[in-house]
Amino acid sequence: MTVSAIGLGAMPLSTKSARPSREEAVGVVHAALDAGVTLIDTADAYSLDEAEFGHNEELVAEALRSYGPGAADVLVATKGGHTREGTEWGLDGSPDYLRRACEASLRRLGVDAIGLYQYHRPDPGTPWEDSMGALRALADDGLVRMVGISNADIAQIDVARSVIGGAFVSVQNQFSPGWRFSADELAHCAAHGLAFIPWSPFGGVSAAGSLDATAPAFAEVAEELGVSVYQVTLAWHLAQADVVIPIPGASRRASIEDSAAAAGLRLSEDQLRRLDA
Repeated sequence: MTVSAIGLGAMPLSTKSARPSREEAVGVVHAALDAGVTLIDTADAYSLDEAEFGHNEELVAEALRSYGPGAADVLVATKGGHTREGTEWGLDGSPDYLRRACEASLRRLGVDAIGLYQYHRPDPGTPWEDSMGALRALADDGLVRMVGISNADIAQIDVARSVIGGAFVSVQNQFSPGWRFSADELAHCAAHGLAFIPWSPFGGVSAAGSLDATAPAFAEVAEELGVSVYQVTLAWHLAQADVVIPIPGASRRASIEDSAAAAGLRLSEDQLRRLDA
């Protein structure tokens, strides 16, 4: 399946205490679709607390329903395996839990099968192979069309490839100018034809606002090109490999509109050398 080069990370629409109103949040998703975005990343655990578990999935579903016919081209990627106890985050990668979580996500999203279902984070209390087997079963039973994993190392990626088979298509790891520790996993995905979906491509919600200062080489290139440092950062992500699909978060329409424009930005070899350094 082909999706836009830039996706939308919907998490900020639900997990920030100063999140936008429901109407504004739906508007952000609509602005993303208007800008050509066809991949939206969500998760069942994206909410302020346990009481509103599933908030982000319900929001994304509402936005897609109200958008109109163009929403049919959008791939919704959701995740399961994180739990919430009050405002705390927990983990449960057991097969029983993942099936229940997937079934609940199906209801919230209002679909017969989830386009891309991702295991949110390894659970130390459950053998990795068991969690991967559960994902394979979800695909075999038709509850999900494609499977991904998140926050995984190379060994875990290879186990997923072995256990899940052809339904396994993507890895979502943290990657940004200041966090390049998943570079080996990115290269491994490129070598095996797996999509690599960088989360927090700007370094996270708290760091994004100071990206000019923390990534001066990126700010310098942005000034040369007359674009935002965020566009340069996303263009650098895309230049890493053909399989890279960044999912910048956004809580304002202008933010995702600017990010989506990065798909058309080309960096010179000299600029890329400076950014890679």
